[in-house]
Amino acid sequence: MADQKILIVDDDAAVCKVISRVVLANGLSPYAAESGERALELIDREDFALVVLDLQLGGIDGFEVVERVRGRKKDVPIIILSANNEAHDKLYGLEIGADDYVTKPFDPIFLGAKIKALIRRDRRVHTASVLTSGDIEYHPGTMKLFIRGEDIPLSTKEHALLRLFLENKGRVFTKEQLYEHIWGETIVDENAIMVYVSRLRSKLEADPKNPVHILTVWGVGYKFAD
Repeated sequence: MADQKILIVDDDAAVCKVISRVVLANGLSPYAAESGERALELIDREDFALVVLDLQLGGIDGFEVVERVRGRKKDVPIIILSANNEAHDKLYGLEIGADDYVTKPFDPIFLGAKIKALIRRDRRVHTASVLTSGDIEYHPGTMKLFIRGEDIPLSTKEHALLRLFLENKGRVFTKEQLYEHIWGETIVDENAIMVYVSRLRSKLEADPKNPVHILTVWGVGYKFAD
């Protein structure tokens, strides 16, 4: 895994050094950027397996970096790092395309485990044949979603959620089961699943307020209708 590159975006050199040690200890190659602008330059130029991104940066902040990366249709997994533990910041970060949110101070072992888990899930998403349902055509091998021929960008978690639904059409998943499949052992805010379901509906459904694919099973969870 040493050839897999991890981009660390933080204007605090000491924090970058700690995270670099975490990355190296997990057999990965760390790269550092001190600003959002520099991070975007590197992301356009290099093939990163994952980005660890601080929110408080000089120039453009971490939220804007996430939005620009997703706007460029790049699906690299992103972990936000922040000293802010406010729920609305966590949900906003997830809503605009981040895959996880870790608060400072962080446990290096915990962060390392999250990095490896996200990379493993991202790799699994790339290894399957085409999955279809009506006008929906999903290519796990290239992480591409096409609806009526239009290329629709997704975040890593959206990819994982869509693949899970398409491979299990008609099966009802509780929120707890979705946590297990998408986040593994990670404990996330209960609203996170709702955020991701809402975001995926906005991309799949002709009328997200009256979905025909991702259906809510009241009091239980969600299912995908073919």
